[in-house]
Amino acid sequence: MLQSFSSPLNQVQSRIWLMHWSLFIFFNHDNGRTQIIDLFNQDKYLNAIQTSAPHLLRYLATAFIVNKRRRPQFKEFIKVIQQDQCSYKDPITEFLACVYVNYEFDGAQKKMMECEEVILNDPFLGKRIEESNFSTVPLKDEFLENARLFIFETYCRVHQRIQMGVLSEKLNLNYEEGERWIVNLIRNSKLDAKIDTEMGTVIMEPNQPNVYEQLIDHTKALQGRTYKLVNQLLEHAQAQPAR
Repeated sequence: MLQSFSSPLNQVQSRIWLMHWSLFIFFNHDNGRTQIIDLFNQDKYLNAIQTSAPHLLRYLATAFIVNKRRRPQFKEFIKVIQQDQCSYKDPITEFLACVYVNYEFDGAQKKMMECEEVILNDPFLGKRIEESNFSTVPLKDEFLENARLFIFETYCRVHQRIQMGVLSEKLNLNYEEGERWIVNLIRNSKLDAKIDTEMGTVIMEPNQPNVYEQLIDHTKALQGRTYKLVNQLLEHAQAQPAR
């Protein structure tokens, strides 16, 4: 009986059960968004999600998006999204795939609108707070604000000169709202950018390599290390006495 309880299948089922119950706590606790990342992102739990409960990726993705500090596990999680984007569809995970995997910003804009509906109708994410006869969903506002930030950061790494009207549209804002949002963000962040109000453009300084340049540099470095390793193996083989 004990052996049956501790079988690999039962262990996976127990982890899935724990993760489902933990949702009641994580999205109702001040530090829950950090704790859900720490738990769900452990290899055993993440494997259980990918194999048996992919719908839980929605909650891990949401936690990454609304977390105030970008977690070091985020890049690894994007790889998980990339691996599973054909087998599991969810507006929130698809939003991350659009921004960080496919660089499809029009798609990200559409997914952001779908994400709003998902949050409002999700029993864990759509918690409402009643204030002065008004009902609000705080997580929805945080999600949309950070989702815009994700789009802005990635879009600015890919493009050097950006039309404010185009970027505002991709952020689901009108021109005035978008201009105000972009100006405030640049002022409060470390982005090396200039705003040309007459031309209505944002100009990124060229000393920031874009995504494609970073990919090329990474590929070159990988090729260099591979070439060096092959040479070392050849030298070692040549140094061996003939048998």
